[in-house]
Amino acid sequence: MKAAYFSPVFYLGEAPGGWPAPGHTYSVENAKRSVNTALEQFAFADQSGWDWVTVAEHHFGPIGLTPNPMVFAGALSQVIKRAKIALLGPNIPILNPIRVAEEIAMLDTLTDGRVIAGMLRGTPNEYVTYDINPTESRERFEEALQLIRRCWLETQPFGWQGRYYQYRSISIWPRPVQRPHPPIYMSGSSPEAATFAARQRVGLGLAVTTVPAASKSAMIYRAEAEAAGWQPGADDVLYRLNFHVAETDDQAMVDFEESAALPQRLSPIKANLALEAVVAETGYYGSNVEDQRARVLRSNSLKDRIASGQIIIGGPETVLAQVRDIAASPLKPGILDLAPAFQRGDRTLNSIRLFGEKVLPRMRNL
Repeated sequence: MKAAYFSPVFYLGEAPGGWPAPGHTYSVENAKRSVNTALEQFAFADQSGWDWVTVAEHHFGPIGLTPNPMVFAGALSQVIKRAKIALLGPNIPILNPIRVAEEIAMLDTLTDGRVIAGMLRGTPNEYVTYDINPTESRERFEEALQLIRRCWLETQPFGWQGRYYQYRSISIWPRPVQRPHPPIYMSGSSPEAATFAARQRVGLGLAVTTVPAASKSAMIYRAEAEAAGWQPGADDVLYRLNFHVAETDDQAMVDFEESAALPQRLSPIKANLALEAVVAETGYYGSNVEDQRARVLRSNSLKDRIASGQIIIGGPETVLAQVRDIAASPLKPGILDLAPAFQRGDRTLNSIRLFGEKVLPRMRNL
């Protein structure tokens, strides 16, 4: 099993609630500190032995200062010397897919073939960002993914006349270093998405969920892959959750309890429940709409979050045991995409170090 360090690049200063978040409390100095803190943590994860570093795409709020994860990945390409750089966005239904294909190919060149291409639909609020109809989300995603893949594979200029995208002539430069193209992952929490991922032979990513719920999607994915004539490898299933490691269990709990006094950053979904409800009714979540909405909106105790695999926390031995439980579940993820449970300066850096040095070497054999 491998580990990826994920940071949404939280804004570390005072910020208003709601989404879109007004900018009256925005501070240039705090924004620079936030970005530099994230770069420091990513570099430290690389130095501590983590396999990947991961960036995402969000808009109009303090949950993340990477509205274009490719730009941030360009900066990472200059400081991450060993780990792979995973783009989990971009949110392709709201973007120009040709531009996405070009930018990922450019990053693959900058990193000498260390880019992971995550293709996401984004959270429901993203469709307000660029005024895209959320009812078109799934179909736009499927067409965009097929177009991006063809951009990487086709060596002669070609045209594309689809339902949502039309281009007279396409021939991207630079081209990806990796052949036939960088590994592709997509979010697969709904049965429809898990089925599509399997039929497209791409990796499955699962986030903002629980191990039992994610296991259901993973089982659909593997069954559909078998029906399509292939078998996913261990690295084809990625699961995102929070983590914190300290020298002892007691210290980890103290760190977590003290984090309650820190500024909290609501996800865009929770920051605008009215918008989330409207988009959910368009069929955004697929056929399991109620299950999906319940799990992204639910607030659980720490004990419940540990039990459901939403967080791993404790000293190195305890965290390793929690990882073993996830590895033994029907989910069977090959990659854990781990976001810090809170931002706490040196304690967060120490958590990154302890996981990389004390947990990850023993986790690789799971």
